[in-house]
Amino acid sequence: MTRTTPAVLLAAVLVLLGTTACRPDGSSSAPPSPAATAAPAPGSAAVPGQSCTDPAFTTSDPDGGWSEGGYYVHNNMWNQGEAGPQTLSACSHGNWYVDSAQPATTSVKTYPNVHQDINDQDGAPLSTFPAIRSTFAGRGPGTGIYDVAYDLWLNGVGDGPGVTELMVWTENHGQVPDGSEVATYTADGVTYDVWRDEGYLAFVAQGTHYSGTVDLKAMIGWAIGAGHVPPNPTVNQIGYGIEFCSTDGKPARFTVTDFSVALS
Repeated sequence: MTRTTPAVLLAAVLVLLGTTACRPDGSSSAPPSPAATAAPAPGSAAVPGQSCTDPAFTTSDPDGGWSEGGYYVHNNMWNQGEAGPQTLSACSHGNWYVDSAQPATTSVKTYPNVHQDINDQDGAPLSTFPAIRSTFAGRGPGTGIYDVAYDLWLNGVGDGPGVTELMVWTENHGQVPDGSEVATYTADGVTYDVWRDEGYLAFVAQGTHYSGTVDLKAMIGWAIGAGHVPPNPTVNQIGYGIEFCSTDGKPARFTVTDFSVALS
């Protein structure tokens, strides 16, 4: 079934705040860190695992999605007024791809993603989780402007007092987060530049990581200690996908070959 998800709710907020613009390299005083790995050719598969070749679900519906294995895979073309065509094809929640063609303009167009809702988005306090770790494998097309990122919602979902959106960028192709850089954070051999804006926190990996495991609870804990997130927030949703700003008007593919979340 289709449903309203954080990215859809966030869309209205961003339109009101005027923060939906993508910012390509050179347009900010603090450009994104260079990738440590050469950009993939369009359509290249993520590792590990094999690309989805016999989809059980396909949709071109802007709000189309599929529940599978306790997760929801969502086409999520929330900025429909500016978005080009996009089709999501899924073999499972950890094995899917998106074919997208987005114009070369400066607005965020889509966030196709897989996510897990906690207590139907009502959430649960951070202290109730022994662990929050996630394994991923995904890579963008290497063209246009985009970021591949986790998207966590704390103390609620979408707009609302006290709500925090916490992102972890694993691949960055010409995009710059909202706000300003406030710190660096290192874990599991990966160093992130931390960006902050009101109600928003982004851990941006200094290099490109097409696969790996992320200790999300440790990141939230660090953010609490640094005063960026209130103590013991509820964790309401955990997602992973790609924010497409542009594909330079050409068809491009984002591929996921692994995704899971462990809460114990």
